[in-house]
Amino acid sequence: MNKSTIDDLEFVIQSKIDNRKSTIVKLPPYHWWRTVCFLIPAITVYTIVLGAVSIASSLFDRRGFLAHGCARAWSWLILKTTGVRVSLEGLERITSGTTYIFVSNHQSIYDTPVIFASLPYQLRIIAKESLAQFPVLGWHLKRGRHLLVDRTHPDRAAILDRWRALVSDGLSLIIYAEGTRSPDGHVAKFKALSFLLAIKARLPIVPVAVIGTRGVMPKGRLRTEPADVGLIIHDPIQPPAIDAPTVHDARLLAQRVHDIVAETVESRQFESAPASQRLAPATEHQ
Repeated sequence: MNKSTIDDLEFVIQSKIDNRKSTIVKLPPYHWWRTVCFLIPAITVYTIVLGAVSIASSLFDRRGFLAHGCARAWSWLILKTTGVRVSLEGLERITSGTTYIFVSNHQSIYDTPVIFASLPYQLRIIAKESLAQFPVLGWHLKRGRHLLVDRTHPDRAAILDRWRALVSDGLSLIIYAEGTRSPDGHVAKFKALSFLLAIKARLPIVPVAVIGTRGVMPKGRLRTEPADVGLIIHDPIQPPAIDAPTVHDARLLAQRVHDIVAETVESRQFESAPASQRLAPATEHQ
């Protein structure tokens, strides 16, 4: 057998090996199957059942207190089923019965269950109007007196009127001031509109830092994983008493709150934190 024949034979063998490698299909990891086959169906059942109770309760509970109870139960079930354990710090810094505007960072769809299940307040969210189009969820948000806003053409006067109506019933608000989920977990710039309304409403603002929820389910990934997460409550901030606040005033307040939240997230979630204080996201299993 000459050298040319041997080279041709080696080429054929290597080609067959390469073809076998190329046909190997990499299966999704365990937590993908768990999410798709178990968590999503379970959360769908929670949403339908508790959403129906919430909507029915709105027929005789105008303030939406029972609907909020359903939202807290829904949040607790989601966290328990997913395996999310929440460490709450700073609850003693706020006063029970006081109406607040809670301003939080936003890095995962799990932020809302963490906040609702952990804070013993009647909370209403300020969210984009398009959420009202979703069956059950949208009906709950509208009937439960959550504040849905058209972000492309916000009517500030109408929003403020609805905001004052909520406050008059002793309801607190939760705002994700970045406007969307962070793609990398770092805190983006806070938008000024909500802070302009907060100054006009003259309500205390509570900076809230959510730590580690990106490890449960980051933006753009269809997979959840169990994780230890943190919720840090900071001291309330009283907005400046300004009769005619400007956008500049709102930006100054937004920056002040942003710096508090961002510093906490950076020190607790990322590598600059001491190991004893850091809450690292759960490791992704490929």
